[in-house]
Amino acid sequence: MTFRRICVYGAGALGSAFAAKIAAGSGADTELSVVARGAQLKAIRENGLNVVYEDTGIDPVRVLVAATDDPFSLPPQDLIITGLKGHQLAAATDGLAALLGESTRVVMILNGIPWWYFHGDMESGFGGRQIPELDADSCIWNAIGPERVIGCVAYQGAEIIQPGKTRLNGKGHFFLGEPSGEMSDDLSAIVDLFQRCDLDAKATPRIRDEIWAKLRGNAAFNPISALTRALMIDMMSNPDIAEIVRKIINEVQAVGTAFGARFTQTADEMFARAQGFGPVKTSMLQDLLAGKALEIVPLTGMVVSLGKLAGVPTPVCETIFALTAQLDRQHLTN
Repeated sequence: MTFRRICVYGAGALGSAFAAKIAAGSGADTELSVVARGAQLKAIRENGLNVVYEDTGIDPVRVLVAATDDPFSLPPQDLIITGLKGHQLAAATDGLAALLGESTRVVMILNGIPWWYFHGDMESGFGGRQIPELDADSCIWNAIGPERVIGCVAYQGAEIIQPGKTRLNGKGHFFLGEPSGEMSDDLSAIVDLFQRCDLDAKATPRIRDEIWAKLRGNAAFNPISALTRALMIDMMSNPDIAEIVRKIINEVQAVGTAFGARFTQTADEMFARAQGFGPVKTSMLQDLLAGKALEIVPLTGMVVSLGKLAGVPTPVCETIFALTAQLDRQHLTN
C-alpha cells in the first residue's frame, strides 16, 4: 500500500509533531495536509510546523504544510492520522468521514480505552460490543467504521509552547496494531512510513496489551495532576499521593487482566519506574490550564465501567473519576 495523500486531523501537540515528521521525511510524492483551527491554524499557515526537543541534542524540525479548518475542502485520503483525544472525536466525525475513500486507513492515536476496543476482540468474550460512553448512538462506529482503524499507543511527551511550535520530551516510541490482531500489509506499510519519517514505530498483534499497559499511568497521573496542578515528579515525591498512584495502577491492571490483557511489567515494577519520572506536565493538566474539556471518560471512566462489567472493584478509580468529572464540569462553566 502506498499512502500518497495523508491528512493529520487535529494539530495539537502530538498531531503537529506527527505532521511535521511525515512532511519532512515522506518524500516529494506525498500530499500532506493538516486540519487545525484557531491560533494554531493561523501560525501553521504563516510559519509552518515547528518541533523542538527538550535537552536531547536532536535537531529541531520546521516544515511548511497545507493547513485548513475545513476537511470538506480536501479530497479523499489514503491515510488519516488523528491527533484528537477520545472525547473530541464525536464532534469531528462528519469531517473525518468526508475524507474517506474506498480503502482509507485511519490511525487513531488515543490514550485510554478507544471506541473501537471490542471490534475483532477474541480475548474478552465481548467481541463486537460497542461502548456508548465513548461513542453515543454509534456515530463514530457507523461513520468511520472500526475495520478502517489502526490503533496507536504513543509514548511521547509533547506540549504546544506557542501556536505552531511543539516541544517534545525525547524521541518517543509508538505501537501500532490492527484491532483484529492481523499483521496486515496496511499495518506493515504504515509502520514502514513512520520509520522512514524518524518515528520509532513497531507493529504488534496485541495492541490491547499496549493500551492497558499505558493506561495504568494515564489513569493515575492525568486526573491527579488536574486535581492537584502537580507535575509527575511532584506527585511521586509526595508519599500520600504516590500511594494513590500505586493503588490506581493495581486497579487498572486487575481490570485489564480480566479482559485478557497480558502485562510484561508487573504493577509493582511499573510503580517503581514511575518514581523516576521527571517534571512532566500531563496532557490533562495542559488541557485544564488551557480551559479545555478534560479526557476523563476514556482514561478513568472506562476503568470504572469495564471494572463493573468484569466484576472487578475499582474504588480508588471511582473516587478519582467523580472528583475529576466535577472539576471538568466546574472549570468549563467558570
